[in-house]
Amino acid sequence: MGKAKNKQQTPVRREFVFQKKNYFFMFIGLALISLGFILMSGGGSDDPNVFNPEIYNFRRIRLAPTLVLIGLGVEIYAILLNPNKKK
Repeated sequence: MGKAKNKQQTPVRREFVFQKKNYFFMFIGLALISLGFILMSGGGSDDPNVFNPEIYNFRRIRLAPTLVLIGLGVEIYAILLNPNKKK
């Protein structure tokens, strides 16, 4: 005869892939990356025939790329973070 149709179906519980802690670290990483790109901008000259040495200052050559790399590291940490892990 036919198969039994009285099987109990458990409701499917949907969960997000990331938790609140993950999103918090993602926001921090995104803010660091954005700040790095903002610090990198500017320094150009209005006249293309005039060289502006301001483009090679510490902020644009060292600080801004370092902030972008730290922000990318924080993003990787946020993705790999498991907030449900028992200590």
